Amino acid sequence: MNESINRAILSRLAEAREILVASHVRPDGDAVGALLGLGLALQDSGKKVQMVLADGVPSSFKHLEGADQIKTAINGKFDTFITVDCADFKRTGKPFEAIGQPDINIDHHVTNEKFGRINLIEGEEVATSAILTNHLPVWGLQITRPVAAALLTGIITDTLGFRTSNVTPESMRQTAALMETGVNMPELYMRGLVRRSYAATRYWGGGLSKLSKKNGIVWGTLTLEDRKAAGYSGSDDADLINIISAIDGFKVGMIFVEQSDHRVKISWRALEPGIDVSPIAKFFGGGGHAAAAGADVDGTLEEVQTKALRKTQETLSL
Repeated sequence: MNESINRAILSRLAEAREILVASHVRPDGDAVGALLGLGLALQDSGKKVQMVLADGVPSSFKHLEGADQIKTAINGKFDTFITVDCADFKRTGKPFEAIGQPDINIDHHVTNEKFGRINLIEGEEVATSAILTNHLPVWGLQITRPVAAALLTGIITDTLGFRTSNVTPESMRQTAALMETGVNMPELYMRGLVRRSYAATRYWGGGLSKLSKKNGIVWGTLTLEDRKAAGYSGSDDADLINIISAIDGFKVGMIFVEQSDHRVKISWRALEPGIDVSPIAKFFGGGGHAAAAGADVDGTLEEVQTKALRKTQETLSL
């Protein structure tokens, strides 16, 4: 742990009275888990906290205690602004464009741009929720059962159920410590990674029907028409990338998700040890870490696919 950064965060939190906590657009389990875990712990310490996600809470995580407190817009004043699980500030979304520099930036992506006044970036950790599992007690904040459930959800989902190559014995010790609060880890696993809505499953069908492969890359495509036909309300891939990542015999898995604003969301997954997909995402203005990265790219679906597949092949010599 970086002692000087911890002291700076501890001092800032001691002064704070009204805190805004935010994470990224199209939030995943770690975004929700880190935001909720930190937000609830701060509330328990007597702080007034508003938790905001521009795109709201996905249905897979609405069961978490306190999830109903997460709003899609900022409401009222605050004296401290904290971002979690954001590699770059623009990923927080439109509600935050006019706010300016966050006071504290907490993240585990190696591509983090260190855009906060205080930056706690630990790229070796499996999730931002794992960073908070270690640091909340250092900051004098309690890990209660609801806090633990949120943090464990972040760890479970960002490791794909402890299947990513960056899982360590420390990750399992963090999990055990959170489980000792009484949370039901198997239930959190099922809700976060296994169960999906009927609409999400239909949406997967659209993506899998267009599954393609070339030079060690396997990728799926989700169009606006797929989303409409399935009745899926989100703008993400409904975690279809996790299914694509399980396909044997490839080096990289990708998914392209068409957005309504003439943009395409791309996700990369390294399917073999030693492959680092983060530089590719960084090239397209995104970020992430070696095993998983993403970017939002302007252009038509066809244009973006052509550019991204070519760059992926060139970068990884596939």
